[in-house]
Amino acid sequence: MDEFNQQQSSEQPTVNSAGDQSESNFSSEQTNVSNVHTLQPVRSATETQVSRPFKDPKSNPKYVDHAITAHEIDAELEALLAVQTAKIKVVGCGGAGNNTINRMTEVGIEGAETIAINTDAQDLLYTSATKKILIGRETTHGLGAGSVPKVGEDSAREQEGDIKKAIHGADMVFITAGLGGGTGTGSAPIVAEVAKKMGALTVGIVTMPFAMEGNRRYENAMYGLERLESLVDTLIVIPNDKLLELAPDLPLHTAFKVADEILTNAVKGIAELVTKAGLVNLDFADIRTIMSGGGVALIGVGESDSETRAKEAVEKAISNPLLDVDISGANGALINISGGPDMTLEEARQIVAAVSERLDEDARVIWGAQIYDDLEGTIRAMLIVTGVKSAQILGKRGGSADKKKKEIENTLGIEFVD
Repeated sequence: MDEFNQQQSSEQPTVNSAGDQSESNFSSEQTNVSNVHTLQPVRSATETQVSRPFKDPKSNPKYVDHAITAHEIDAELEALLAVQTAKIKVVGCGGAGNNTINRMTEVGIEGAETIAINTDAQDLLYTSATKKILIGRETTHGLGAGSVPKVGEDSAREQEGDIKKAIHGADMVFITAGLGGGTGTGSAPIVAEVAKKMGALTVGIVTMPFAMEGNRRYENAMYGLERLESLVDTLIVIPNDKLLELAPDLPLHTAFKVADEILTNAVKGIAELVTKAGLVNLDFADIRTIMSGGGVALIGVGESDSETRAKEAVEKAISNPLLDVDISGANGALINISGGPDMTLEEARQIVAAVSERLDEDARVIWGAQIYDDLEGTIRAMLIVTGVKSAQILGKRGGSADKKKKEIENTLGIEFVD
């Protein structure tokens, strides 16, 4: 009997001071699973406990099971997501870029920081941004670049260190500017160069001048466009002349506001696909996939509240004058679908399918869907098509430009100077 008890005792698991159990005959070659989480019996939603290992500072460096609540796990997950969340910064260069920053501040872009850059001290003073950088302190003394891109470029170089500090830590940088003037045209490529060197996904969103603004602004814009195209991952271009096709009777100042609105919606639409919880979310890797090396891109927006609102919204986006190109040759597309709480996944699917069937079968397509209470009964589709040929964005600069120019001069009592 004593021999039997001794044998039985030797086969029992032993318990160490830290609470670990180990069998004396357990092979040292077997897998160690001390880091596996196990579930405890569920009591209630608030009492749910999950067992996980942690190191007890009062004992030997052994792992023990410690019950934690679901609330603690949520806090841990939130902390992890906070570290993983992409840091997005929007840089507005020059007067037009600063106007866009003001509009973005008004509407709010979740999870994005705004930075305003200008040579004009007065304009910068009245810009609402998270950070402001007056460039060219020694070059322009706060008086602007005089529509000379070289002055804007030199001014940005002068404050390059400040630009680096402002952009530091960004995963994605949007650069907005109106091409054709001095500050935006000259400084935007410098900001893009800095952002790319710092490893950020860099997206330019710019407007091209109205043909009626004269050849000098057009030539400036083409210079800036070519510089930016070689430096950014994706360059979204909005030709202002196309705005006249959207609303030919718009007063000039209203047309510029429309351009600001389109720029703002483009940035907000892309950024909040990552930063804002929605019906269908994208992560930063998805955005990088479609926009890294995306080249020149165009944007189309459509909205509808009809019975066939999904179909109508996407058709409007595809046929939008701002997207007046053959998209079949594009290498990718990003689709942002917005709607009220009544929007369904089936409606979102219809929009994605309508775009996909028009693109090359090898084109990359990513999409996300966001819910906004103020869009109850309405669906809005924003389509960004990447890999567009540069020549397609300019359209025809026909003789009608001179006629429009003269009409606006007569209406507003102004004179355009080339």
